[in-house]
Amino acid sequence: MTDLKAKFLEVYSVLKSDLLEDPAFEFTDDSRQWVEKMLDYNVPGGKLNRGLSVIDSLSLLNDRKELSPDEIFKASALGWCIEWLQAYFLVLDDIMDGSHTRRGQPCWYKLDKVGMIAINDGILLRNHITRILKKYFRPEPYYVDLLDLFNEVEFQTASGQMIDLITTLAGEKDLSKYSLSIHRRIVQYKTAYYSFYLPVACALLMAGKNLDNHVDVKKILIDMGIYFQVQDDYLDCFADPEVLGKIGTDIQDFKCSWLVVKALELCNEEQKKILSENYGKDDAACIAKIKALYNDLKLEEVFLEYEKTSYENLTSSIAAHPSKAVQAVLLSFLGKIYKRQK
Repeated sequence: MTDLKAKFLEVYSVLKSDLLEDPAFEFTDDSRQWVEKMLDYNVPGGKLNRGLSVIDSLSLLNDRKELSPDEIFKASALGWCIEWLQAYFLVLDDIMDGSHTRRGQPCWYKLDKVGMIAINDGILLRNHITRILKKYFRPEPYYVDLLDLFNEVEFQTASGQMIDLITTLAGEKDLSKYSLSIHRRIVQYKTAYYSFYLPVACALLMAGKNLDNHVDVKKILIDMGIYFQVQDDYLDCFADPEVLGKIGTDIQDFKCSWLVVKALELCNEEQKKILSENYGKDDAACIAKIKALYNDLKLEEVFLEYEKTSYENLTSSIAAHPSKAVQAVLLSFLGKIYKRQK
């Protein structure tokens, strides 16, 4: 895996060089330095799970036969397109949420001399994806399918972000507007499609498969993505920020988090009053009261029970799939996220 990650990072350097020499734009030294710094700060700094999953999935779909150097490069390039997409979402998401840290460092827009230029940087990050796809995949029979896939997943993710933002607006007036079904809808569109379905869909296209014939795989991956986001909501409150790499802000940001939805389900009238009076306030005392309430409601135990049930449901859905290669891909994904700490 270490060797694979090293190869993957080498491909990042190739793609970055391509973009900094793109003939469609006449770079000055200043603009080239800006883009290079922006890319290095925002694109390769995460766990790279989404990107590496494309190579992993393609290998499993090929019955673990050794991939050719060209297949590894192309799968890596698609993996990086997903990491670029992630960077684009996060740069803009951090501005919208007023976040301070990301991956253990200040958010890009928080840096001196960056500020709101970060919005244009986000647009550039998105445009880099189509430049990479054009350079390396235009001759491929699945090129149009790739473009469609990235466009559709971006649309779904942006729509999920929109539901998240407008639900928060409604929730600020009335906390009872938050429900498990709304939470699931936000998560499905905002996280699950690009984090779980997209890497496998890229591998399926490279393996010559028709995505219309793999709707069942999409469903399992969306369910996995929802489980992943519930973990994220849990970790935002209960994980050590040092381990997580960021300071959780769901409580003060009035997020429609799985924890607040479960709290609303389980609390009595008096506890509901505590929730209404303190949730969404950027005040240490209010945040502490919400965390204390979560502890009183034993939300940690409720989460562990949810995690156990989700894992059992996912493993039985995977076992029912007719293809052993597809099963291996899905189990590989599940193995990476089950019981994660960050």
